[in-house]
Amino acid sequence: MTAPEGRGIAGRRDTFRILHVSTGNVCRSPITERLTRHALVDRLGDPLSGGLIVESAGTWGHEGAPMEANAEVVLADFGADPSGFVGRELLDEHVIRADLVLTATRDHRAQVISMGHSAGLRTFTLKEFTRLVRAIDPATLPDPREGVVERARALVRAAAALRGWLLAPTAEADEVYDPYGAPITFFRSVGDEINQALDPVVTALTGVGAPH
Repeated sequence: MTAPEGRGIAGRRDTFRILHVSTGNVCRSPITERLTRHALVDRLGDPLSGGLIVESAGTWGHEGAPMEANAEVVLADFGADPSGFVGRELLDEHVIRADLVLTATRDHRAQVISMGHSAGLRTFTLKEFTRLVRAIDPATLPDPREGVVERARALVRAAAALRGWLLAPTAEADEVYDPYGAPITFFRSVGDEINQALDPVVTALTGVGAPH
């Protein structure tokens, strides 16, 4: 089975599902999930009303676990909501439903793609996707006033088309390193790194810049 263009195999036409993937789903991907949601609320008010759904899972996910306490602190630093989070192990159904999969590292990306489900064209590391998005002219994307979902699908197609042409300056440039077990200072540096990578992505998805 091949995925319909620009969306997950099981994707609904009125929604666009973003899946963040790391290893344990207790540090990096929860931070990225909740920062994405926070940024979408800043720009759209209610991202669900625009059809955007943000989730996360881990390739060795701690099923049912809370996020790390230091991850909660980082989210609070940004004013994002850490409450109610429950860790998940990455399953086929998560990949099947996702319209865009953003991973912490290249290894996570390879693991997602190896699961099949035509995931290759919609799976990127977070920093890789940021780099590609920066090279896309927003004027070539659908007007967000006509629907954020269609704009998001077009953004993924454009990024996939650029991938072979716009390579990372170094292998490490596309990685977000694991802060698990590290002190809060390292968690905060990872949080800053993720937040900076997300900003142009959310702006491109919504057509709305970060509020000042």
